Formats: sequence, C-alpha cells, structure tokens
Amino acid sequence: MAQGKLFIVSTPIGNLSDITFRAVETLKNVDIIACEDTRNTKILCEKYEILTPLISYHKFSEVQRTKMLLDRMKTGDNVALVSDAGTPLISDPGVKLVESVREAGIDVVPVVGASAIMALLSSISRQDESFKFVGFLPRVQKQIENLVNSNRRENLVFYESPNRLIDTLLTISSTQKGRKMAIGRELTKKFEEIKVDTVENLLEYYNSHVLKGEIACMLYALSDANSEDSEFIEKIKILKGLKLSDRDIVGVMNALYCLPKNKIKDILVKAHQ
Repeated sequence: MAQGKLFIVSTPIGNLSDITFRAVETLKNVDIIACEDTRNTKILCEKYEILTPLISYHKFSEVQRTKMLLDRMKTGDNVALVSDAGTPLISDPGVKLVESVREAGIDVVPVVGASAIMALLSSISRQDESFKFVGFLPRVQKQIENLVNSNRRENLVFYESPNRLIDTLLTISSTQKGRKMAIGRELTKKFEEIKVDTVENLLEYYNSHVLKGEIACMLYALSDANSEDSEFIEKIKILKGLKLSDRDIVGVMNALYCLPKNKIKDILVKAHQ
C-alpha cells in the first residue's frame, strides 16, 4: 500500500480571500486536516465549502497527535497541517510532526501562501535585503536587550503581541535610542496599519492608540558608523561600572582601540545620554 503525504498548507492571516486555489483544492482532497484550533479553521472551511474532517493539533497535543497522524499516513491517508493563520512552523506548531514524517520517509509537500512577516517586508524599504527572523522575542527584559545589542547590524524581524509591544519598545529605546523600526498590525485586514519611525516616536504613537491582533516588526540594522559607536558605548558602560573616571576611560579606549581622543569623548557624551 502506498503511503500518504503531509501537506503544509498556508492559510490567510486575516483576509480570508488571500487563500490560494491550490490550498483550497488541497484541503478538500486530503483525508484529514490537523489544525491549531478547529474553531478557527472551521470558519475558513465553511467559507470555501471544505468538508474534510478536522482534528486539533497544538503544542499540548502534538505528541499523541503526531503518532496518530503518522500511522494514518503510513496506511495511505493524506494529511494537511494548518495553523490559525499564516504558514505552519513559522512560530506555529508542527515541527515534531514534520520531523517524524521525514524520518519515516513520507513526503512533506509545502502549499505556500500568506505570511505576516513576508507581508511586512514587502511593504517597507530597506537598504540591505538580508534579515534575521527570531520568532517571538524573549519575555525577560535583559534577554531582549542582549538580543537587540548583539544584532545591531541585522535587520531584526520578529513577532510581538499587543500586550507586550509598549514594554518591548521601552526596552529597545533604553538600550538603543533613535533606532528605526517598522511595525505592521492587522495586516491584510480592514484596519491594516504599517508604521515606520524611530522607536521613541512609535512608543509615543502606540501609547495613545489601541493595539489589537498579532504584530510583525522589523528593527532596522544600524549603519556601520552608528553600530560601531553603539559597540563602544557598551564597552564604555562596562568601564563606568568599574568606577573609572571619564579621563581614565578615554585613556583605556585610546590604548585598546587606537581611537582619537576627541572621538572617544563624543562617544562618552552619547553613553551619558
């Protein structure tokens, strides 16, 4: 008996019309649809008259469900995996299932479509095409600071929740004032909004505007000059923590990095801000 296949199906991130013809056809023809939340997927299925049985597949059920779905594929059934919105495995459940299916020699077929990250990136300009996607940011402030500081030269792309966005902006502003950022919310929906500004201006804006829905963000890479200054600012802060005077710090930085003393004094001013 031929084995079935696992189809990774992208679904709309807000506007139900964004689903592809191929995705609808796939969801109609598979034997079962594994979904993050059956209630959300049911809305999509009703709109496109998809009658395929649904089964929940989320982080709390993936161990049991993976075995069951794998057994079905081994006996010839085709399975579709969907998340609540967007592309599975992109900050959504499914890694364990895909890993197990591949280990069993079963085909994994991507059915491409909507992604909040791609929607944001296609709507903003940037000098460098490269970017680094990190999923959702850590919940601990210090971990966010370390992540931002260690990725100064990267266009840092991530998801954020409306409940945490203000705190995240405050954290970024406290470590890197003036850094440029793009924020997209309600993407593809009626009240879609994409803002590009400094972190401080965005903080002021969102302090007075209601935040809803999942948010996609990109923290712009710093220019080489600004990035270099930021790295030296961090080193100066370490020296300040050792109770060195500004005069001593100028001497140490000059000796270690051969920077002109006037340049070090300018960076010292930024470090005090």
